[in-house]
Amino acid sequence: MQDEPRPEEILEAVARYLRETVAPSTSGHISFNVRVCANALEMSRRQLLDSHAEIERARLVALLGVDGDLATLNAELSRRIAAGETTLETPGLVAHLWAATLAKLAVDQPTYWGYRAALAARDDLDPPPPSGGGGPRSGGGG
Repeated sequence: MQDEPRPEEILEAVARYLRETVAPSTSGHISFNVRVCANALEMSRRQLLDSHAEIERARLVALLGVDGDLATLNAELSRRIAAGETTLETPGLVAHLWAATLAKLAVDQPTYWGYRAALAARDDLDPPPPSGGGGPRSGGGG
């Protein structure tokens, strides 16, 4: 087991160095790529801190009535939707799809205005994971 610093702290420090030290001292395409790399590190850090995978797996087990790992359960849900066995009228499906989508946005685009608006409009969702920094389109509408 690794002591201090923790992996998410290392990712945060490297991203901050790239954004605050390297990016300002470069220009053009290199500066853009440095910012993309910093955003990728920040997204990876948020994924390390994300606790939604187990919550999503538990929702899928309840929804599908079978057990399995997250990838297997998502594949089964996709198969059932494609076969018409599970529809928007299936109890719990819409809530699951909303929660899964918002959990993914919490990692990928935590500053996306649509994500923030959806969180503000809903009070039945799991709280978002710790954020910090933005995704590749941080602060934008995209």
